[in-house]
Amino acid sequence: QVQLVESGGDLVQPGGSLRLSCAASGSIFSPNAMGWYRQAPGKERELVALITRGGTITYANSAKGRFTISRDNAKNTVYLQMNSLRPEDTAVYYCKMTTTSYDSYWGQGTQVTVSS
Repeated sequence: QVQLVESGGDLVQPGGSLRLSCAASGSIFSPNAMGWYRQAPGKERELVALITRGGTITYANSAKGRFTISRDNAKNTVYLQMNSLRPEDTAVYYCKMTTTSYDSYWGQGTQVTVSS
């Protein structure tokens, strides 16, 4: 059993910053990519940023230049530093981990609200 626990979501003003964390625990075998996805009300879940165990990073266009993903392989933890936040960044942010055998695990989500 694998658990992913996100933290760091909050209410922030436009232009502000937040740092999300996601820690994986349990029977983790061969973790590979870890990433952040988000889902706004009435919209589909979308990729925000992804990082492989080797450090290859992919960003959504909306995240480029504002968000930074990083990970600590020893702690099975992934981070998302979000700067210059906009109201359209408001969503529930989910962490996902994929193993080398293509098993996938999701966290429960953390709410990010950008509003004045």
